[in-house]
Amino acid sequence: MGGPIDSAIVDKRTGLPVVGMVGAGQLARMTHQAAIALGQSVRLLADSPDDGAALVAADVEVGDYRSLADLQRFAEGCDVVTFDHEHVPGEHIRALAAAGVTVLPGADALQFAQDKAAMRRRLTELRAPAPRWLDLSETLDPAAALTEFGAEVGWPVVLKAITGGYDGKGVWIVASAAEATALIESGTPLLAEEKADIDFEIAALVARSPFGQGASWPVVETVQQDGICTEVIAPAPRLSEELADQARDLALRISAELGVVGVLAVELFVTSSGTLLVNELAMRPHNSGHWTIEGSRTSQFEQHLRAVLDYPMGVTTQTAPVVVMANVLGGPDDTRPALDERVHHLMARWPDVKIHLYGKGFRPGRKVGHVTALGDDLATVRARARAAADYLCLGDRAEVDAHD
Repeated sequence: MGGPIDSAIVDKRTGLPVVGMVGAGQLARMTHQAAIALGQSVRLLADSPDDGAALVAADVEVGDYRSLADLQRFAEGCDVVTFDHEHVPGEHIRALAAAGVTVLPGADALQFAQDKAAMRRRLTELRAPAPRWLDLSETLDPAAALTEFGAEVGWPVVLKAITGGYDGKGVWIVASAAEATALIESGTPLLAEEKADIDFEIAALVARSPFGQGASWPVVETVQQDGICTEVIAPAPRLSEELADQARDLALRISAELGVVGVLAVELFVTSSGTLLVNELAMRPHNSGHWTIEGSRTSQFEQHLRAVLDYPMGVTTQTAPVVVMANVLGGPDDTRPALDERVHHLMARWPDVKIHLYGKGFRPGRKVGHVTALGDDLATVRARARAAADYLCLGDRAEVDAHD
């Protein structure tokens, strides 16, 4: 089994390792919260002192994750370096590792979350279920290749930017190659995928340590709107036990085969014929796992810290039969009460609902926080979570009371 990290960098005040996290958004903010209970020191590389985690953490360095010099300087104060996003260039991660820095997950694993074409090739080698796909960036005539692919799999076809897309950005659905002309001519490297006949979407969240110990949470259903996850329901209410086991086993196998260390989220489609298809991978704490803060014996954020430090994994059983997380998305600013007033009224109206705000400014469609509700009855729990999230977003009591 793995053991304590042997390093001279440990925090002299606590005698415990220092975890460096590149990025200081909400994932880093919630990882910092989990670290407090473990006595850990989390050091952050932030883009700005106004980033969500930078507002609450003590050890923050402002720098550019695209700069190797900034990464090297940051890593000097860390026992292990991990990430709250997947945008750090792979060559920089390899350079850090070559210099003796422990970086988890490593570049060999993280490439499959950074590059959708590389992910599809590797998952195909592993015989993981997936939509049919074609890497248009490898073709001499992308328009002709797309025309042929569409004729083979049927229109419409899904196009994805091979790198950089998230939350519905970098994804397009086209009914013909002609519709993709401007996109192809822009030079964006593209992956074409068969449009799946989706019944609903799920996520299988797992964690893995360097020693190879794995842990998994109950598979959840994710509710999407305009490419953005709005709700997560644990456990997935429409998923059969057989498919839940398949999804969990598949995620654990992918984690091991790719050499992931830390949290891995495998986003999947459940098709109308009752089969699973892998959609995306994320190698970090993930929006589909925010419910675990109150809803699991070990949150994804604590588990990620345990994993990158090679501590034994924590148990992941749910703390209630039903857990629902609802994202708070920024809405219009013109008629709402002030945020503090909305928080006040939410606590009075739904005292059982837990609030998490990320320290972000509100703007339409932006994830600025989430709420979590727990209970025994799915319909009741879901209504309370959705109503509370809507109130934080809109501040309109008449609208949210209609949810109850």
